[in-house]
Amino acid sequence: MLIFNNKVELTNHLQHNSASNSNLGFVPTMGALHLGHLSLLEKSIQNNNHTVISIFVNPTQFNNPEDLEKYPRTLENDIEKIKSISPEILIYAPTVEDIYEGNTTSQHFQFDGLEHQMEGKFRTGHFDGVGTVVKRLFEIVKPTNAYFGEKDFQQLQIVKKLVEKENIPVNIVGCPIYRETNGLAMSSRNERLTSGEREKAAVIYKIITQAKTLFTTETCASVKDFVTEEFKKHTELELEYFEIADEETLISCDSKEPNKNYRAFIAVFVNKIRLIDTISLK
Repeated sequence: MLIFNNKVELTNHLQHNSASNSNLGFVPTMGALHLGHLSLLEKSIQNNNHTVISIFVNPTQFNNPEDLEKYPRTLENDIEKIKSISPEILIYAPTVEDIYEGNTTSQHFQFDGLEHQMEGKFRTGHFDGVGTVVKRLFEIVKPTNAYFGEKDFQQLQIVKKLVEKENIPVNIVGCPIYRETNGLAMSSRNERLTSGEREKAAVIYKIITQAKTLFTTETCASVKDFVTEEFKKHTELELEYFEIADEETLISCDSKEPNKNYRAFIAVFVNKIRLIDTISLK
């Protein structure tokens, strides 16, 4: 299994060992890999001749320094999980210096308003950081296809917009959310939860599933009120936001329109650990 910490070595390897007409799949991650990440790798292997995974905790997308410091870093364990999928997968685990070359700042992007909704309202500069690192990774790896999980649905839409506006020749593939047996969306941040907190956090999926059912007959406002009231019953959890939005524009739903696809988005704190989830309301 080949592991690269330097972008020059990675690009040289890709140029010399990949046929010019081969498809290259890419799975960008921040490590602490779980089954959701591994499903992205499996999808890439199915549809491409070669696959690269990056493991890089990107500092510019964290608006909370404590969150960056405590983000789980489990590289050795991650490597073993990747190897279990295929030893042919190439791992790119760069340093901050290798990515940012001494200038650890974000480029500023306009994502046609996608960046101002949900996560953008609560995490200042987050999507500039995401856009910066994803653009740089795409420039380094030059993939044919790149795979992202739908748990971060807003990020998925942002990346699609980035590729469109920056004219980056890569196909973005969204992949389904993987959930724990209790319904909790798999996330690297789950590693910071105790077993008791994981069980309590399962109510997040339970409530948004109820919200999906209500959405078939109730107004957007009524569904939002329901979710707010439900979380008041769970004092160990702190609801940061619950939003119903158009899947394409991410603009909040005031009144339902027949030809639009809507999605629910939620962010919840469990003992200062921030979890997000989403569900289609089709």
